Amino acid sequence: MKIFLENFLKRNQFSVLVLFIILLGCNQPEDTSQQSPPNVILIMADDMGFECLGTYGSAEYKTPVLDKMAQEGVKFNQAYSQPLCTPSRVKIMTGKHNFRNYSHFGYLNPQEKTFGNLFQAAGYKTMIAGKWQLNGIYHDLPGNQDNTRPFEFGFDEYCLWQVTKQKKNGERFADPLIEQNGELISNLEGQYGPDIFTDYILNFIDQNQDSAFFIYYPMVLVHDPFVVTPDSEEWGSIENRYQQDTSYFADMMEYTDKLVGKIFDKLRETGLEENTFVIFTADNGTHVTINSSMEDGREIQGAKGSTIEYGFRVPMIAKWPGKIQTGSEVDHLIDFNDILPTITEVADINLTDFSTDGRSFLPLLMGQDYTPKEHLYIFYEPKWGKWKGRSEYAFNQDYKLYADGSFYHIAVDKLEKNPISFESATEEQRQVWNQLKEVIEEKQSDQEVKISARLTN
Repeated sequence: MKIFLENFLKRNQFSVLVLFIILLGCNQPEDTSQQSPPNVILIMADDMGFECLGTYGSAEYKTPVLDKMAQEGVKFNQAYSQPLCTPSRVKIMTGKHNFRNYSHFGYLNPQEKTFGNLFQAAGYKTMIAGKWQLNGIYHDLPGNQDNTRPFEFGFDEYCLWQVTKQKKNGERFADPLIEQNGELISNLEGQYGPDIFTDYILNFIDQNQDSAFFIYYPMVLVHDPFVVTPDSEEWGSIENRYQQDTSYFADMMEYTDKLVGKIFDKLRETGLEENTFVIFTADNGTHVTINSSMEDGREIQGAKGSTIEYGFRVPMIAKWPGKIQTGSEVDHLIDFNDILPTITEVADINLTDFSTDGRSFLPLLMGQDYTPKEHLYIFYEPKWGKWKGRSEYAFNQDYKLYADGSFYHIAVDKLEKNPISFESATEEQRQVWNQLKEVIEEKQSDQEVKISARLTN
């Protein structure tokens, strides 16, 4: 037997060597250097304050998917947008204060660069689906009929409502008016807009499983008109699909949660969940006609458009399995400006040549060193409908100061009914007042520099 083995090894030295190399390779640790860069999905609901999700204490709406997302990811308890939709959309897409680039409602200046441009330049496949409303159609601004505008802002593909057509031309829910990659989609009678947007996203994921992708989903839910969804009993009647009633808001909340669940299901189905960073938020507070019951007995009235907390404190949840913390709650102040630098850091995109007013909170999500913001500054000039004028304010978790000198103890005075005068303030309150005043004055100086530069160029 010994002689047989010796002769066999002599005759088959090459084959044995190859077999040894193969076996050795099988025992080596997996080479992760070739792993695809992480995918990023940003989902932003329309007109949904923090009080609408069960994970934030809602006793009225069913949101099991988003509640589970919070359990498996990181929930932010102090996340702030702008009080109205376009100001928030311009801010989140560019990572800049409104005084830098917000000139008209329903408009984003084509000279701006967005996170879409940044991801596209980094080699990502990019797409946007849902609500656009950024071409300037409400003010008939130059280029408002340019249906390539989403492409110019860095999106390879789009499926959107309100690109070149106004709301009066077609709604977003039943029988929607949708533009897709430069074309109006026909024959949508009996269909539901949110389903079309979500299905487009699911198809995009299927088609780009082997490429890093960035998806921006500015949802059309749960904005008014408050109407039935395909899961509502009344959907079966065509006439009922256009009947408006605030009682349908609960159905719309439940359907929003369901659509987010479809995206997570697709990520699991394609094996992409662990390599995909998902963040969910909303553009501003809930509509003023919606009153929501909370588990602690409170009733919160939506305050969309208003500068009180309920007008711009929004839900925000991040999830990235195996990469960020699980079941964690964050009480630090987070601003919409911070989202762009965060998601680009996830993708390892260099922002050296890009100016942003935000700061990445990715280290916070990963349990690394992070210096919390002591305050936030908001510049808000809505320029739309009944919302007029300008508001500038700075706040920490306890107090809020407006540029006109109005000062509130917001930790206990959520509706800002009891202003505190400087004369009646305590010494501690005066110190906070002066700190917040310095923040506002610094930003006002920044505005003057920007205006001066624009006039001289």
